[in-house]
Amino acid sequence: MAHIDAGKTTTTERILFYSGKVYRIGEVDAGTASMDWMDQEQERGITITSAATSCYWKDHRITIIDTPGHVDFTAEVERSLRVLDGAVAVFCAVGGVEPQSETVWHQADRYRIPRIAYVNKMDRSGADFFAVVEAMKTKLGAAAVPVQIPWGGEDTFSGVIDLVNSRAIRFSHQDKAAEPEVIPIPEELAEAAERYRTQLLEVLADQDDGIMTDYLEGKKIGGSRIKTALRRAVISGRLVPVLCGASLRNIGAQPLLDAIIDYLPSPLDVPPVKVVNRDGEEESRGPDPQGPLTALVFKIVSDQHCGRLAYLRVYSGTLKKGQKILNASNRRKTRISRLLEMHANRREERELLGPGEIAAVVGLDVVGTGETICDPASPVVLEGMQFAEPVISMAVEPHSPAESEKLEEVLEKLASEDPTFRTHRDPETGQALISGMGELHLQVMGERALREYSLRIRMGEPSVAYRETIEERKAGEHKFIRSGGGKSQYGHVILEVDPAPRGSGFRIKVAVKSDEIPSAFIPAIREGIEDAARTGYIAGYPMTDMNVTVTGGSYQEGESTELAYKAAASIAFKDAVRRAGPVLLEPIMDLQVITPPETIGGVIADLGSRRGKIIETIKNPKRVVIRGHVPLAELFGYATNLRSLTQGRGAYTMEPAYFDIK
Repeated sequence: MAHIDAGKTTTTERILFYSGKVYRIGEVDAGTASMDWMDQEQERGITITSAATSCYWKDHRITIIDTPGHVDFTAEVERSLRVLDGAVAVFCAVGGVEPQSETVWHQADRYRIPRIAYVNKMDRSGADFFAVVEAMKTKLGAAAVPVQIPWGGEDTFSGVIDLVNSRAIRFSHQDKAAEPEVIPIPEELAEAAERYRTQLLEVLADQDDGIMTDYLEGKKIGGSRIKTALRRAVISGRLVPVLCGASLRNIGAQPLLDAIIDYLPSPLDVPPVKVVNRDGEEESRGPDPQGPLTALVFKIVSDQHCGRLAYLRVYSGTLKKGQKILNASNRRKTRISRLLEMHANRREERELLGPGEIAAVVGLDVVGTGETICDPASPVVLEGMQFAEPVISMAVEPHSPAESEKLEEVLEKLASEDPTFRTHRDPETGQALISGMGELHLQVMGERALREYSLRIRMGEPSVAYRETIEERKAGEHKFIRSGGGKSQYGHVILEVDPAPRGSGFRIKVAVKSDEIPSAFIPAIREGIEDAARTGYIAGYPMTDMNVTVTGGSYQEGESTELAYKAAASIAFKDAVRRAGPVLLEPIMDLQVITPPETIGGVIADLGSRRGKIIETIKNPKRVVIRGHVPLAELFGYATNLRSLTQGRGAYTMEPAYFDIK
């Protein structure tokens, strides 16, 4: 996981080559990387969809998911972290901790994923290993501790100094297949190596009483003891070992593989997963092949050869070909027809899967992303996944009116694969609308419709996906009474709406006695409120950052119906919102601009004209990094403007930060 262009896919290609999984090294820039298998990935030189594979290193099997770095595809990182046990965070030795580095790091924090860090591109001009380590501590709050230091730097970078085993590892630039040469630490680096090894031991002494005692007594502490103590600290999330390399020049992949084996957990090292059984009670499921089946579907893909593929991770039990399974999320049963182990887009048939394994299942139509499949005799539900809300929308239409039905079908298929891609029709104009995480995201989806489904579509100008909220606390009430056809309908709802802090979402609380409104009608009341909230009050945008409390109502025997309560709740909600000061919220982006020092004035002035707020400016002799918060509505076409301001030398990245009043 990493910021865009830090070298994730390049590093993965070296891991696959040196572990014997592939017999030639693919290059991202040449469009030959085996993990970037989509046409668009090869043409654009970026990763768009996460690709799963596995390899073997020193009798250990490693399952790898190479994720995108671009913020538009952050859902791929989210769902990969949900099912993996460890992560390698890749940092650029020049760029350091960049915006998307922070995003993926905090995503891993949320899932408590043990991590190791790999500082790549040590051969680049301006590379600074120790500055990156320091930035990890200050910007990420990470307990980063170097286990290697670089041997040389920039164009003289030739290997690494292994602090754990007190040795030097030199790599051959000419022969990529040559084994790294392990030699004693060169004399000119001996003092630095001793200093940083002492720092490593001091950090470990705080974590391990045995090492503390021996360190204070001046005893020699061997590499195997350091590895054992470091492994415990990494798995518990207390430390992050930092390695370095230059993947493009084939430096650092083998020690990185060793570190993955030495420090990151196997499925046996992580705590059993928590599940909820049919009685609503929490249970634990450990990685026992003989236990009841528990697996999580984390990704849906449409494959042109196999049809619908559901990627899943097995947590307990064994999944076999032909086995009958239950989708615990929707109570539907089906049978497993085929199991496929994936290497990017290539596949290998499997007969069964055990705990910790990740594979794809063919034809599993009854499941979606984040749903649990399990043994029908022992139904349980795993915790699902949360995805960011879309921030940008476009109107789309087919080139031919005859393809309108196909458009609906294709958009639904694409939406089923990507939880951050939404599609719906504008009730007023009848236009098909697509929503996503950015312009690139929607462009990629449009190209996928053409390449994968032979559907040409036209896209309108992008528009901002606003939200609505309220500024005051108000009550609303409505009695829905209808008579007709010899039957009366009655529903009466009283509720309150209350503003909530930014980012808190939309919550409904029911605080009504059962003698006022029977519990059987509560789901209908919730549905009525949710329907009204989806279409907002001012301009039809979804409502957020507010709490709704149902405080009362009344009931009439024989006349009250679900439809009446749903309508009453919807009208009462709109009545309360109308008087509660409804306002529009717009998405604010966290923008990072990299510019030459001589153009900084023009760039800052331009951001000011776009209603931007500058958060920080980091200067060095070669470049300036400007970080600020800017409304998304002001950033359409910004790439062209920035190129003009900086004579083509500027670059920027952005990601959603928060919603604020427009």
